[in-house]
Amino acid sequence: MNRAAAAVRAAVSEAESPYAGSEYDDLAAAFDDFDPVPERGDGLDAAVEWAADAVLANSALVSHPKCVAHLQCPPLVSGLVAEALLTAVNQSMDSWDQSPAATVLEEAMIEELCALFGYDTTDDDTSAGGDAVAGDDATADGVFTSGGTQSNFLGLLLARDRYVHEAWGRRAQTEGLPPEADSLRILCSEVGHFTAEQAAAHLGLGENAVVPVSTDDEFRVDPGALSATLDGLEADGKRPFALVGTAGTTDFGSIDPLDALADCADEHDLWFHVDAAFGGALALSDRHRDKLAGIERADSLAVDFHKLFYQPISCGAFLLRDGANYRYIARNEAYLNPERDDKAGVPNLVSKSVQTTRRFDALKPLVTFRALGREGVAELVEYTLDLADEVAARIAADPAFELVTEPTLNAVVFRYVPFRDHPTLDDGAWSDRVNRQVRRTLLHRGRGVVARTEVDGRVHLKFTLLNPNTTPADVDDLLVNVKQYGAAAESEAVE
Repeated sequence: MNRAAAAVRAAVSEAESPYAGSEYDDLAAAFDDFDPVPERGDGLDAAVEWAADAVLANSALVSHPKCVAHLQCPPLVSGLVAEALLTAVNQSMDSWDQSPAATVLEEAMIEELCALFGYDTTDDDTSAGGDAVAGDDATADGVFTSGGTQSNFLGLLLARDRYVHEAWGRRAQTEGLPPEADSLRILCSEVGHFTAEQAAAHLGLGENAVVPVSTDDEFRVDPGALSATLDGLEADGKRPFALVGTAGTTDFGSIDPLDALADCADEHDLWFHVDAAFGGALALSDRHRDKLAGIERADSLAVDFHKLFYQPISCGAFLLRDGANYRYIARNEAYLNPERDDKAGVPNLVSKSVQTTRRFDALKPLVTFRALGREGVAELVEYTLDLADEVAARIAADPAFELVTEPTLNAVVFRYVPFRDHPTLDDGAWSDRVNRQVRRTLLHRGRGVVARTEVDGRVHLKFTLLNPNTTPADVDDLLVNVKQYGAAAESEAVE
């Protein structure tokens, strides 16, 4: 363990660039003769040395201040400490007898999260094993998950099963879906996360069951467009049953008008799920939590700790405003969570999850909050949002760039604007080509790891400024490189 820690310190703390620059083909060739399962081993010290030389040296270092591409955060040391602890004792969260303290502490963390997002956690009898599943008076509940993908799936699974039960008197868990289920529809922002479509496919509805809703100039769902879309679906004989709101879109960090969406969900009797995987951490901040107004009205929500809570992957949570809805997926197995345990109040958490074996990931935020407190984590979040505002202002003031929109969280989307015309390509295709080349050059020269996306069919660059160690000077260096590599790409192509 000490050797592994030393290898990480050497790879991360002493790195001069966020990536060594190797192309995929280079790495594939380097590992061409590698034997993953040799007949005889070389010992643990040699294995750690190999991992440091082969893996760490060729990793995208998310802790580097110029690694600003995706939503992987630089993990806090407190999270790494907790990761080692929870992995060493190897608790599984499916049954109480496998995870005694871990079960109690996950329940405590879920209760705290429910309160943080405005859910009612009061209950005279809080025995998690039976009452949360058997039904109570809209007492909130939840479970830790692997992240937003699983949390969004779980929300839409419960939404579907509740609708099938209420509309057709059928239990989807045991009887499956009726033929009429091909009319079921889910509504989601046109810039919402792809996991809504993925969940619909897994739920047997097909990706086409997800109906995209138009957004405004700030990439938030337009309530007028939502109402019109719902009216059209109902006139066409379709059955909308769930509405997904987004608190932090992947590209823009935009937050839907959650109160207005909740009103619409109430009017049309829709399950309202909020994907707050990216933006949920705003609830910690006194300065920014009002951006999540209305999230307390969601039937369910997803929040990720491996984004703006700065925890190692994987670590997410699913929260449910009325824990009684867990009855739609609850099941009992004699060897794991027999019915007598439910009646006795034994808290076997397997009934709340789509996983059986499950890690004690709740320990990571628990240790972090014990170390830093809510205010300490909020300060990290607030710094990155302030940084994004400052960076966006600099980009908007520079004629070499075009800013798409003011940031809501810490994602800044822009593009390099070519100064020279291409002799054969039109403006859009030429700009796309240059921006793609800029990103590749940044990566393979080890100058920066920057994301790409498309806006209105055009290639754009994206800074995802999650790292509290990134400074305005770091971003200024990146922008200088973008202009240099952009100009070089223009000259090379035109010549």
